[in-house]
Formats: sequence, C-alpha cells, structure tokens
Amino acid sequence: MGYSVLIIDDEADIRLLIRYNLEKEGYQVLDADNGEKGIEIAKQQAPDLILLDVMMPVMDGIETCERLRKIPELSNTMICFLTARAEDYSQIAGLDAGADDYITKPIKPKLIISRISALLRRKEKGASSPVTLTTAHSIEIDKEKYLVIKDGKPFTLPRKEFELLALLMSKPEKVFLRDVIMSAVWGDDVVVGDRTIDVHIRKLREKLGENHIITVKGVGYKFEY
Repeated sequence: MGYSVLIIDDEADIRLLIRYNLEKEGYQVLDADNGEKGIEIAKQQAPDLILLDVMMPVMDGIETCERLRKIPELSNTMICFLTARAEDYSQIAGLDAGADDYITKPIKPKLIISRISALLRRKEKGASSPVTLTTAHSIEIDKEKYLVIKDGKPFTLPRKEFELLALLMSKPEKVFLRDVIMSAVWGDDVVVGDRTIDVHIRKLREKLGENHIITVKGVGYKFEY
C-alpha cells in the first residue's frame, strides 16, 4: 500500500494497538508519545496521515495541530484527532486547528482502518485534480503550492479552509448548498458535526475579510468579488 501514518499519543497501549492493526493492513507506521516529538518526526518523514491525541502532556493535540498546519511541507498531510472528549467544543477546537476528521475513544480498530482509508482516498482525489491558479481581483489561489495570495502577499491556510475557499472561488456568485460543500470538501465518508462549515467560513472571513464570502440564509454560501 505504501501509505505512512504517524501516531501521536501519550498512551503506549493505544499506540501499540493502532500500530498492530495498521501494519496488518500494510501501512508504514511511525509514532511519538508527545506533540513536540511528533512534530519533529513529521518534519523529517512527511507522513500521509497523522493520528493525533487531543489530551497530552508537554503539548496538547490542538497546539500540535496548529503548529503542524504551519509547516508548508505538510500541507497535503491529513490530520485526524483521537480523543475521549466527545463534547462539541472539542470538535470545534480541532476543526479550528486544521484537523480533517475526528474519532472518539475507546479505539475501535475497524473504525480507524475505515476512516483512514476514507481520508486517504480523499487525499488522492485532491492530488489527482488539475493544478490551477484562480484569480479573483485581490485574492489568488495556487492549488499546486497550496498558497493563497491576498493583495500580493502569500500565506498558507489549513487544508480544509483552502479546499473550501477553492470551491467557492471556482464559481464566483454561485450559491453552494451546505450539503454540496460538505460532500465536496469533507467527502461522504467523513463524519463531522453540523457546525463544521460555519467554523471554517468564520476562519476564512477572519483572514480574507468579511466582504468576500456571503451567507445566503437557509441555503449556503457564495464568493463575491
């Protein structure tokens, strides 16, 4: 299979359980027991996917995810949180930090294998799409470099924010329905909360300004020049 997965979790038994099941499926597995070590391994190995625990010593999963998402070489790496905390605010915090998915403990190996497969299919689908540069006045996006250029200044976005912006900018003035956005950006195999889109829209507005992404109440969102 050739895919590599990095597990970052402070619980050794969790790491061993996931490693055993992933290696049976042909994955290359790396692991770390805290966020700082995980970031160093990720920089060196650029894994296809990272399974990241939320509650850890030294550096929690949210901060770890935020730092990983600032590393350009990892812009195409999928990140999935592992956590025993099922409360809504934990999920929203994870999405804010740039996570692609969210799995609650206790660990169910078959579920993790299924979710990882779905995420990697999503990654491959994105990688196979044509490279384009979309320009909308002061905002440009380069899909090959995962860069956004606003007023001539380049910066990076977390993966899902980038994909959401690219979708909206692909057809300016078109209203994208919420379920269409969810399917196009997160895929039908990924389970996320109802507020997922709203969180990412809010983050984009904070970075791009309030005037570009318009809410059409009860319908969806559109991009305006």
